[in-house]
Amino acid sequence: MEAFVDVADGYRLWTSATGPADATPLLLVMGANASGVTWPDELVARLAAHHRVIVYDHRDTGRSTWAFAERPYAIRDLAADAVAVLDAFGAARAHVVGMSMGGVLVQLLLLDHPERLRSATVFGTAALGSGLAGDGRPDDELPGPDPRLLEMWAEMGEPRDPDAEVAWRVAHWRLLNGDELAFDPEEWERLERRVMEHSRGAGSPSAHALADQSGLERGDELRHVDVPTLVVEAPADPINPPPHGAHLAATIGGARMVTIRGMGHALHPAILEPLGTAILDHTTAVDGVP
Repeated sequence: MEAFVDVADGYRLWTSATGPADATPLLLVMGANASGVTWPDELVARLAAHHRVIVYDHRDTGRSTWAFAERPYAIRDLAADAVAVLDAFGAARAHVVGMSMGGVLVQLLLLDHPERLRSATVFGTAALGSGLAGDGRPDDELPGPDPRLLEMWAEMGEPRDPDAEVAWRVAHWRLLNGDELAFDPEEWERLERRVMEHSRGAGSPSAHALADQSGLERGDELRHVDVPTLVVEAPADPINPPPHGAHLAATIGGARMVTIRGMGHALHPAILEPLGTAILDHTTAVDGVP
């Protein structure tokens, strides 16, 4: 089921739900500048065997409204969008899974809307107040992103023809994949052409890199969280490499951590089975399902 959800400031978000209508809802929150269709079908289908899985396009991605230049917003506003999506689907409480920037948004939900979360799962992200989820200053204990990515990000949003845009995105995925799992450029090209078809355009989404990051310096508050939280460590992540995962798990009250061998900052086919298992072990335990 597809639908559009109106949120603040005149933005409209594309959403989709799959799985049994009477199953506990599970909201997937994608990372920065990425459409909801970036979530692999295989992972969504596996989760939808147990949950009503909701995916959506952030503002300025996919089929949602693109209007940052006229109506700029803060990263924290994207967390409010996630609540609006839950409201639209009548989901009083949901399992919420976030990767990368989506993991930052889930942390904000843990602090501001814990009553809406049955559980939380985060990966490929940094704790609020640290790394890219902080003030941007270097951290002596937590490593920053791969310098090759920083070079690519400086080109984000530049005008390119469709083929050049696909090539740039595939090269970006190559770096995000990390160095442990084999990279198949044709597979990621298929993904990006699908994303472009869904988005009905080849524009380079970059609004989230420009959005106001104030209000994220809240890491100290995470120790009070009592929502069951799982941190999935991605040891080959070139954006938030170890020990970011362990730091996040230690920062969130009562969180536990699992490690998926070879996992980088891309949803590589090889990690989908263990990732799905980790998420479902967590959510079904919370739901009391054997």
